[in-house]
Amino acid sequence: MNKPFKFKEFQVRQDQCAMKVGTDAVILGAWTSVKQNPFATLDIGAGTGILSLMLAQRSSAEVIDAMEIDENAYEQCVDNFENAPWADRLFCYHAALEEFTEEIEDKYDLIISNPPFYSEDFKTADTSRDLARFQDAMPFSHLIESVASLLVEDGIFSVVIPFKEETNLIDLASKVKLFPNRILHVKGSPSSEIKRSLLEFSFRESEIQKEELIIETARHQYTEDYINLTKDFYLKM
Repeated sequence: MNKPFKFKEFQVRQDQCAMKVGTDAVILGAWTSVKQNPFATLDIGAGTGILSLMLAQRSSAEVIDAMEIDENAYEQCVDNFENAPWADRLFCYHAALEEFTEEIEDKYDLIISNPPFYSEDFKTADTSRDLARFQDAMPFSHLIESVASLLVEDGIFSVVIPFKEETNLIDLASKVKLFPNRILHVKGSPSSEIKRSLLEFSFRESEIQKEELIIETARHQYTEDYINLTKDFYLKM
């Protein structure tokens, strides 16, 4: 159970983290645009640090910050950063989002987040897993307000959420003048319902580029789209 999750250019230890490396994070880390050559990036609710590690591999950003509230996850993230090929560019803060937003003076070109979002599910007896999975710990409204104050004027915010929350998040974002520019709808198989929405926001309104990603056609029969998106990361792709 304690073996690290190995990617092509880095590995992620996750035995201290409630939320393990999952498809959501890998898709988000691979799909998020780095075309604008961000100088500084921030991962909100970093967990293992996987999103920052993926951004370090994909971009030449010099400042790659992460922020994590759970102590065990924070320590694991720091460990994963220290053992990465890009250790000199990676840094994790142990903080809650509100305090981080109030205290930090820097702004970021790219903010990425795979936030906790099982707001309607029952809670388990495992507090740290609940903290990682439940929206109570970081309501979308807090997330959006913090992003609006931490993002540079022409920056990008990229996030993955349940599809059913999409309208709600777009509505919250519009209140702080953040607008969706790209949306990716993710389905497990061609016949399944849309499970996740990946959204890329900025302070400029534009026509929304909408795409769909199907992960597999049968068990472990991955689609070409999914392979092309993730092949720089997964060992077996």
